[in-house]
Amino acid sequence: MVDITHKINTLRSATAQATVCVSKQETIDALQRNAVPKGNVFEMAKTAGLFAVKNTHTSIPDCHPLPVEYTAVDYRIEGLQVFIVITVKTVYKTGVEVEAMHGASVIALTMYDMLKPIDKGIEINNVKLLHKKGGKSSFKDQNPSRLSAHVIVCSDSISEGKKEDRAGKAIMEKLQASDVQIQGYEIIPDDLQTIRNKALELSEVVNLLIYTGGTGLSIRDVTPEALEPILERRIPGVEEAIRKYGQDRMPYAMLSRSVVGTLGNCLVLALPGSTNGAKESMDAVFPHLLHVFKILRGAQHQANE
Repeated sequence: MVDITHKINTLRSATAQATVCVSKQETIDALQRNAVPKGNVFEMAKTAGLFAVKNTHTSIPDCHPLPVEYTAVDYRIEGLQVFIVITVKTVYKTGVEVEAMHGASVIALTMYDMLKPIDKGIEINNVKLLHKKGGKSSFKDQNPSRLSAHVIVCSDSISEGKKEDRAGKAIMEKLQASDVQIQGYEIIPDDLQTIRNKALELSEVVNLLIYTGGTGLSIRDVTPEALEPILERRIPGVEEAIRKYGQDRMPYAMLSRSVVGTLGNCLVLALPGSTNGAKESMDAVFPHLLHVFKILRGAQHQANE
């Protein structure tokens, strides 16, 4: 199966449809009067659909087991057609469109099985996804225009050439995947005044300034001390999201002192210096974090539905 361990949980929904076409009006009449010999077709088919949704991963090999937290089934009759509409919701890392289509298919098959003794001309048509929400496509417009970023690696050993930088490069890969332009990249020592001066200088020319390194607890880890006094507004929710994401994957993440805030119209982030720590921090909040630039530019918050 596809690796989804790097993804975050979001509210995801999908609505699918299937159509059962009968061959005569008597079949529709029997459905509406609940006079089908095998029993209540609508209720039996709905029950089968609920089981199908919850067990999609046992039938479709690449589907992940996931917590199904809501399923609704509706029927609509038009002429000799019965339209099945099913909606599925979850709060998870991957979507539920296959679950919705699997449920619609099984409902249609159950109706076929129950109706075939009284109608030999039944057909199942048009199993399809109507719409889905909550995945990457729902957040693709978070970047209001092409944004610029500068990445700074804070490390005595890397600045002295004793080690190679990997964390900064991992950050830049994520930025590029989010369509953010890399305007600059540099490596500096763990010096409080240098870190602070860089923030004051670069916040005037880039939208996004990301530091990696210096957020731990050693005596030379001074990035938070350099940035906290000059940040105009801290964003605790982003800091918490980064630490929560890391803690779910590595118990030492609680020791990180990541800092996020604004300096003018520039968003400043101080992330861990380890490669995994930097990468996971970016995975935790990107691309969703880019919505902040709509807010900074005066756009209204997108309402949750």
